[in-house]
This record gives sequence, C-alpha cells and structure tokens, in this order.
Amino acid sequence: MNNQTDRPTVRVFIALAPPDHAKEELARELRPAYDTHPHMRWNRIEDWHITLAFLGELPAETVPLLRPPLAALAADHRPLRLALHGSGSFDDRVLWSGIDGDLDELRMLAADVRTAVKNCGVSFEDRPLRPHLTLARARRGDRSSAGEIAEGFAEFSGSRWSAERLHLVGSNLGRSHGPIHYRDIEAWVFGSGNTPGS
Repeated sequence: MNNQTDRPTVRVFIALAPPDHAKEELARELRPAYDTHPHMRWNRIEDWHITLAFLGELPAETVPLLRPPLAALAADHRPLRLALHGSGSFDDRVLWSGIDGDLDELRMLAADVRTAVKNCGVSFEDRPLRPHLTLARARRGDRSSAGEIAEGFAEFSGSRWSAERLHLVGSNLGRSHGPIHYRDIEAWVFGSGNTPGS
C-alpha cells in the first residue's frame, strides 16, 4: 500500500555555520557549565548553526528543487562578518548565544532565502528571525538551569568571523530517544562568481 505517509521525508533547514575557531572560543567559555550542569541536553559543537529558515519535514523529492535557487542566491551575496555575542534563554529552557555583526545583511539574506524557498512551492512556518545559536535544552521541569548558565556568559563577546557558505541541512527525524544529528545536504560559497552568461 503506497500512500502519502509511505514517502520518505527529511527535516530540513537553511543555515550559516560558525567556523571551528569561533565555536571553540565559545565552548571554552561554556566549559564550567558543562561540569556544573551535566543534566542539560547539550547540542554537539559540530551541530551549532544559525538558522535562517526552518522548513520542517519535507518529502525527500522536494529537496533537489531547492538546490538551484539557493546556489544562485549564495553567489549573489557576499560573506557576512559575524560574531557570537552574549547569551539568553527562550521559554526558560533553551540556552542560546546571540549574534553580532552584519545583522542587517543577515536579515536580508534570511528574507531572500525564505522568498527563494516559497518560490519553489515549499510552505513552512515563517517565524520572525531571531539570530542565535542554540546551545542546550533543559529537561522538562527544570526552569532555572538555562537562565543560570546564560548569566554566566552574558558578557561574552567572541571574535569576528566570516560566514563563507550557505548550508542546506538535513537532520534525523528525532523520533528516536537519542540526540538529533545534522548533516549538510549541500553548501554553497557566498560571492562565488557571476552566473554564466551574465
């Protein structure tokens, strides 16, 4: 029996990824919290990212439709200069680090990404952009740990770095009890040149 639910799907988002040196700088700042709050569900450092558009679960055959417009979009944008900065928590449970730098350009890039996705006929929840890096989640019932940790590095100001690539990212469905893992489906270098014939 072949119905809609039998079709393979993938959870997809479009993001920027800080370089290793920027992530390591923040990880050093967080090291004491790893020891004092081991019960937090810490995201793997290699999975840290800045989401521009979360598309949710898509049919696998939809993903190739996103590649050409995202490649063209990346070629038309220059790299952004960003930095990890400050901290906070959403809903008392989600610990995050903020983003500083070319924020107007970041918002413009996110708007262009979302327009490109919609033009592919992909519908998704278009939430307002709140540039951040999700670091950890507190377990249910723990309403204080994320805020305590955030206070500990509220003054953090990382060094500037260049966001060189636009990433189309897939994740496992999170239906298992283990951690969610991310993988690049594809990534495109910003400002990689003119399109042929232009």
